[in-house]
Amino acid sequence: MANEFFRHFGPDAAVAISPRGQSIMEVFVDGERIFDKKGEGNIFPDLGRVRKMLAHVREKIEQADLVAADD
Repeated sequence: MANEFFRHFGPDAAVAISPRGQSIMEVFVDGERIFDKKGEGNIFPDLGRVRKMLAHVREKIEQADLVAADD
């Protein structure tokens, strides 16, 4: 999954993977949790779910670019 983020966004998105044990897997964007494995049936995200996360990250990057352009 991290490779998908790197492949799509390169240096525009910082990705950190931190093992936490107990099968915990969460994905955060700007402090907002966009994926919680336990909250989604304790399964790893399929490609469709990863694509939804990628779209969410893309929106965040575009919003940040718009704010930066306004400054």
